[in-house]
Amino acid sequence: MEAAVKQSPATVARPSAVAYRNLVVATIGFALTFWAWNLIAPLSGEFGLGLSSFQQSLLVAVPVLIGSLGRIAAGALTDKYGARLMFPLVSALTVIPVLLLIPARHSYGAMLVVGFLLGLGGTTFAIGIPLVNSWFPPSQRGLALGVFGMGMGGVALSAYFTPRLAERGDNLPFLVVAAALVVYAALAAVLITDHPDRKVPIASLTRRLGEAGRLRVTWELSALYAIGFGGIVAFGVYLPTYLKTWYHLSATDAGTKAAGFALVTVIFRPIGGWLSDHIHPALITSAALGLAALTAIVQAFDPRLSPGGAIVLLCMAAGLGTSSGSIFALVSQVTPQPQVGSVTGIVGAMGGLGGFVPPLVMGAIYSAKDSYSIGFMLLSDLALAGCVYAYGRMRNIQRQQRMPDPAPRHSP
Repeated sequence: MEAAVKQSPATVARPSAVAYRNLVVATIGFALTFWAWNLIAPLSGEFGLGLSSFQQSLLVAVPVLIGSLGRIAAGALTDKYGARLMFPLVSALTVIPVLLLIPARHSYGAMLVVGFLLGLGGTTFAIGIPLVNSWFPPSQRGLALGVFGMGMGGVALSAYFTPRLAERGDNLPFLVVAAALVVYAALAAVLITDHPDRKVPIASLTRRLGEAGRLRVTWELSALYAIGFGGIVAFGVYLPTYLKTWYHLSATDAGTKAAGFALVTVIFRPIGGWLSDHIHPALITSAALGLAALTAIVQAFDPRLSPGGAIVLLCMAAGLGTSSGSIFALVSQVTPQPQVGSVTGIVGAMGGLGGFVPPLVMGAIYSAKDSYSIGFMLLSDLALAGCVYAYGRMRNIQRQQRMPDPAPRHSP
């Protein structure tokens, strides 16, 4: 019996060099497009438009909303046409709104419109997940997807480099990102390859999305991801504003500290995926969201930024990053391969939408109460609910719906 549940090293499928090449190229593209997606947030208070807290929140939230909803279509289109077409295409198209930020930066209305278009950069998540998922065996997908998820470090790149580039020239951040996207799109068209055994769905886009939407697990994972990844996106785009408003930091200092928060989420995402290859992903998710809930409660009491507040925010980042990796490790295990793109699109969209609402809520609460404490308490409530649900319900769902591994392994 013991031999039946252990994997023999000889039976474990080893990813090829092509698999790792696709993983690296996809991760770089994810990071660059996420940098573009988050270009407005680090400069939201520097455009000289005299915006209120809520107006700044809306400005940074619009790209999040559109990028989130766009993932539904991007994931389904990737199932149909493959990442080899979709990744370079979306990267190249993202150049347009990036350059449009230059003439639009002096008008709030124009910035909202361009922010709408900039949401395109946030859709690449739903392109990369099915690509990476197809190249790696089930027993190693958690780590591989976690590594790809490190591309969300584009938010950290934006928070750190965008204000510094702007100090050297108002338009320099937009020109640098646009040039990087053009170069990447050309390289991706050559280097990204779809798996030769990729199953191309023949059903229509509407039908495939409908089938994915009828899976209960799609919405359960969507709710958890809206809390975990939504928290990352929300803090990625709103943390600079929070630090400048509440702790009175300069744009550069706030961007640096926000980059540190994003970097911790990046580091812990593959850790969450790796742990999920060895421990049930639902247990990892529950523990990670529990940590996020605890730290949100502490931050609600407004500790001094140095060192207490910084430590609390970094611990929160660790919890949110770990949960993001573990949730998508679970997605890869319970979703049939031909539907990974569609399910990923929906789950990713809900995660992004989870990042759209908190900045608006935080801005509205601060405008009304001159405090962020209520917002952090709401975050703690959501994270605690996710912690309980992941432990009570999701730890059983893998055994009910997961695709069988070629070589079964012991499940805790």
